[in-house]
Amino acid sequence: MSGLYIHIPFCRKACTYCDFHFSTSLKTREAVLAAMQRELEVRAMELAGAPLGTIYFGGGTPSLMEPDAIAGFIDQARRLVRVEESAEVTLEVNPDDVDELRLSAWKAAGITRLSIGIQSFREERLRFMGRAHTAEQSDHALQLIAGAGFASWTLDLIYGLPGMTLEEWDAQIDAALAMGTPHISAYCLTVEEKTTLAHRVKAGDVVMPNDADQAAQFQRLIERMEQAGLVHYEISNFGREGHFSRHNTSYWHGVPYLGIGPSAHSFIGGVRRWNVAHNVRYAKGVEEGATYWQEETLTPAQRTNERLMTGLRTMWGVDLSTLEVDPEKENAPLIAHYLARGDMERRGTRLVLTRQGRAFADRIASDLFVADDR
Repeated sequence: MSGLYIHIPFCRKACTYCDFHFSTSLKTREAVLAAMQRELEVRAMELAGAPLGTIYFGGGTPSLMEPDAIAGFIDQARRLVRVEESAEVTLEVNPDDVDELRLSAWKAAGITRLSIGIQSFREERLRFMGRAHTAEQSDHALQLIAGAGFASWTLDLIYGLPGMTLEEWDAQIDAALAMGTPHISAYCLTVEEKTTLAHRVKAGDVVMPNDADQAAQFQRLIERMEQAGLVHYEISNFGREGHFSRHNTSYWHGVPYLGIGPSAHSFIGGVRRWNVAHNVRYAKGVEEGATYWQEETLTPAQRTNERLMTGLRTMWGVDLSTLEVDPEKENAPLIAHYLARGDMERRGTRLVLTRQGRAFADRIASDLFVADDR
């Protein structure tokens, strides 16, 4: 199986915390979309021999585009690549773009899963984050999506906000679960360089919560999701059986994928490639046949470290027998340390983080990285 990621680099408004590539100007829309179609036409052969199991429209705000544009990419992919009959086709949407007509058009286009960026159900929090939608629009969009008949859907929430209490976080979780949500992705607010939030924090206008408060909210999240019957299958993701994100899961399992659009990443045959994060340079490069990307061939050690980083974030852990370099040869004492401390457990040939260890997933994974001798 392989995956296809299509990056739509346009947004109605800039969120204060976001460091993904996007533009709030639609001046380059036609040129960029045409270039993306051309890139897909040229590069689809890279997936030859591996049936396409997932297609994911991310951004940016893909729901900002007309449904016909989304349908065009899906039809093109089906023409160029063998797509599994049961393929998962996901569209990221914002609440203010959701209505009955668009939902119907997305389903007709072949979308099987929606990912809706709620982030918060509180109006003042949405304004703080620079979101384009209102709390009322969130409620209305979720009601429509819950009854629209998609195979699955998910919503995003953000915790670790300045001044957030456990009581506020509980209320957010209550609101998310009230719709019978089959999948929830929850992310801790982080301060990324060159964002509006970073400037406000540096200026002293915003004071971020301490690690202990954010950790307490993460643990409360795990407790509440377990009580609601949602499986904690990845650090930030919780879903009912049959509703896990197949596309994101394929990333964590090292499945090859093709990325189309400005800033999109690909990983095929051990080669990591990323497109320029600039709409005009991307479109011009594709049109003129010039190089609009960078790439690197990963070493066995780098591939091993990536599998450690992604695998340990999941409930399946990492299978040491499948790694190209054995981390136990040089990191046996560290592995023994985390096993003894109860942060990790061994299940056959797998290392799996415990609930306690999930709070330190990235740190533990980086501690177990193997040396790269190239």
